[in-house]
Amino acid sequence: MTILCPLDFSAASAGLVAYAAALAVAYGAELRLLHVSEPQEDPTGQRPDATVFAPCKARMLALQAQAQQAGVAHVHTGMVRGEAAPEIVAEAARQQADLIVIGAHGQTGLTRFLMGTTAEIVLRTARCATLLVRAPLQSETAVTQA
Repeated sequence: MTILCPLDFSAASAGLVAYAAALAVAYGAELRLLHVSEPQEDPTGQRPDATVFAPCKARMLALQAQAQQAGVAHVHTGMVRGEAAPEIVAEAARQQADLIVIGAHGQTGLTRFLMGTTAEIVLRTARCATLLVRAPLQSETAVTQA
């Protein structure tokens, strides 16, 4: 079994990795952590290629170590460049993922209607099962820390 866990390095990423790692341990699954760097141009109009992933590498290694410490035997990482949702779905197909564990940031209202969220697009277009994990709300976090 293969679990794909796309990460955006937000505050919720460590919790998402913990959730995906627990599933991977429970099912003896391989865990694949993925970061998608969305294209953007620098002020000179150039698309930086060699330096795109440099700041992400340390974060990805820390999250990989977190999954390994949780007991996941096989943790792999990947970083790709492109639009997040299509790249996540494509990676799931390439890796023959059985499950995508993705964070839901709780976006609502007009922004969600006009743009859709990455998680929603992945949910609609992925050929494998997709589990949306909601990050705790600030009020929930405060209650659990009290």
